[in-house]
Amino acid sequence: MLTWFITGAGRGLGRTWAEAALERGDRVAATARDIAALDSLAARYGEAVLPLELDVTDMSGSEAAVRAAAEHFGRIDVLVNNAGYGVVGALEEVSEEQLRRVVETNLLGPWWLTRAVLPVMRANGGGHVVQVSSQTVHFQVPTLGAYQLTKWGLEGFSESLAAEVAGHGIKVTLVEPEGYATDWLGSSLQVADRMPEYAEVHAAVEKMIDEAEAGDPQATPPAIFAVVDAAEPPLRIFLGRNPQALAKATYAGRIAEWDAWEPVSVAAFGG
Repeated sequence: MLTWFITGAGRGLGRTWAEAALERGDRVAATARDIAALDSLAARYGEAVLPLELDVTDMSGSEAAVRAAAEHFGRIDVLVNNAGYGVVGALEEVSEEQLRRVVETNLLGPWWLTRAVLPVMRANGGGHVVQVSSQTVHFQVPTLGAYQLTKWGLEGFSESLAAEVAGHGIKVTLVEPEGYATDWLGSSLQVADRMPEYAEVHAAVEKMIDEAEAGDPQATPPAIFAVVDAAEPPLRIFLGRNPQALAKATYAGRIAEWDAWEPVSVAAFGG
């Protein structure tokens, strides 16, 4: 039996994974900004779930929530940094407030929670940090620059983290989903005020989104369980049928460009 700490458990993938973990007999500290969103979980699963109100941008609040979960259950085996949202807007369109808020939520939030949970996991002899990233860290999507900034940053610090904590039996996995039928395109999305100069770009992105098939969230728990139950879990794993092909195409293009410019790169070393 594992003890989970899942942020953003009031809805979306976080809620799906919390319910699935509880159904298989695990325990879950479930967080949401509005604790009322967790009432049905508590009513159904009783003492197996600990509802916690948490805004992940609050560093001291994150530390207190982790402390409360560890004291309540005696341990935390799996941290799932799932809370987050998207911002749509070209670089010129995204406001300072929008940029700062999404960075605080999607990037600094996981940093605070991960830092808070590491001493708990070390004391328990190990654990697993699961960072919910995005398929878009492997290719560009115009007008998602603010969102991609946070997910690329999450990937960067998590890769360093994995090397830092490996000696303590703590695993790190970056989960990179494609689009799922959640409310990510609804209440979990902020849209910046648009400029006419980017009308064509927005139209192209909207067409791409409209034509994309959304995955079934209920199909994801077996993949998450496979990762957290593995003796040697992956550092990265896609969720969905399309991300791997898109990533391969991206990296093939990068390698070709690096190869083409290699003489210039090497000459820049001198000697």
